[in-house]
Amino acid sequence: MTTLEHVLDLAALPASSIPAAARQAARFSLYDWMVCGLAGTTEPLAVLLRKVIGAEGGHPVASAFGGPALPARAAALVNGATSHALDYDDTHFAHVGHPSVGIYPAALAAAEAVDASAADLADAFLLGAEASVRIGMQLGAVHYNRGFHQTATAGAFGATIAAGRLYGLDRGRMRAAIGLCATRASGLKSQFGTMGKPYNAGIAAANGVECAALALAGLTSADDGLEGPQGFVPSHSDAPVTTGIWDAPPPGRFLFTDVKYKLHACCHGTHAMIEALAALKAAAGLDPAQVAAIRLRTSPRWLRVCDLKAPRTGLEVKFSYAWLAGMVLAGIPTAADTAYTDALAADPALAAFAGRVQVTGDAAVDDMQAVGEVVLALGGILPFAHDLAAPIPAQALQASLRAKGRGLLGDRAEQLWTAVAGLDGLSARALGKMLGTG
Repeated sequence: MTTLEHVLDLAALPASSIPAAARQAARFSLYDWMVCGLAGTTEPLAVLLRKVIGAEGGHPVASAFGGPALPARAAALVNGATSHALDYDDTHFAHVGHPSVGIYPAALAAAEAVDASAADLADAFLLGAEASVRIGMQLGAVHYNRGFHQTATAGAFGATIAAGRLYGLDRGRMRAAIGLCATRASGLKSQFGTMGKPYNAGIAAANGVECAALALAGLTSADDGLEGPQGFVPSHSDAPVTTGIWDAPPPGRFLFTDVKYKLHACCHGTHAMIEALAALKAAAGLDPAQVAAIRLRTSPRWLRVCDLKAPRTGLEVKFSYAWLAGMVLAGIPTAADTAYTDALAADPALAAFAGRVQVTGDAAVDDMQAVGEVVLALGGILPFAHDLAAPIPAQALQASLRAKGRGLLGDRAEQLWTAVAGLDGLSARALGKMLGTG
């Protein structure tokens, strides 16, 4: 069976076949996505997008973070970019992409357009996200490493599937929607550290709504836009993974349940280091003056993503191991999105400390790990290590997500938590009203 046939089966999976654990993970991500989106509404990117997109006019059917309702495709664009503006949303490391910011905006826009239930919205997201993870895995590390942003490329397919399910596409039209997405999906890592990175998430969401809506209207496309001749996979990956991707397809196994949530407002590739150094600081009472050097070993993948040696802006600090290491030891909160200012990038103390941070790629260290040692100025070495793959009990994860929400939104976060907890009794439109100004 081809990848496309597997994806089409997944897109049509009955809601009754979705395991409770996978559904719970999707709802945790819904809460986290709404928190990140609402917290990002005042970011310059979000303000600019609402102004430019809002001026286009059109039939307002879908909610937008921080503003009035917009046409479905426009709302997906604004919501995708806004929710990724703080770079504080979830990550799936199987293909290294941010599922929620590219797929939930498309799902919500389509769900509001057809007046679907909030529960159907979350299920459609889950199936789209699962497809995007597996398509991203097939594209392989070479796709990401050569410069493609999987949030926007594989994520666009997930957005298309989610929107298409809510629009009620039959198998033939879903095939067409995926084929159309194959010629639309785009996004480059060269945008990291700029407003272009969150824009990538908005592109994915908008592409998903557009491709699903066009297929619904009857637009045709290549029969197999994924793996067919000159399709997306062969044209975007020199070494696609051809085995194992669908060995345990849903409902038997949902890979999405391995999603990870950010508890620091910076690139997820830096979080293992942050957790390791924070634990060492707490245990040993370290401060920057006591440190002669930090020797960090990380996955080679991250060297071209989050190893900026001299960040120039607050956004670039989020992609700098050296600056973030200094922040941890200096007690500057990495969880506070407000900490990442342009002044922080110009901080002379952090700049001086950055020269003591040595980062090397080690193929024995995987994407979710950090290993290294702190060399003390007075002699001695303190080893450190952390693995983000270590399981977190559901209750502890819930507590962490709620604490993150309160930190970003105050009491409003608890209103969101209550809404998501009662999702089965809500419409998508009722949920959408919590995003904007009506």
